[in-house]
Amino acid sequence: MTTSVQIMTEDMVFELAENESLLDALERTGHHVEYQCRSGYCGACRIPLQAGSVDYPRPPLALIRRGEILPCCCTVNEPLTLKVHLRSKKLAG
Repeated sequence: MTTSVQIMTEDMVFELAENESLLDALERTGHHVEYQCRSGYCGACRIPLQAGSVDYPRPPLALIRRGEILPCCCTVNEPLTLKVHLRSKKLAG
């Protein structure tokens, strides 16, 4: 089994570590992803998937359309290309 998977976003390429959720990895690398539940119930973390594939251990209750994923609860199958950006450096005012 592969211990890491390559994730490409609008701003960088990084490795998803074994047993790390995609949402955790996006947060770790400074990407901006909204979330509420981390369990696939609300859909707030929905992001566009440009390439690659994911599975869900349990079907999420939130609606996801073709070309979207929930990084809080998906399992990454292969390298992904995602349409998500780094957090803005100008958050505080």
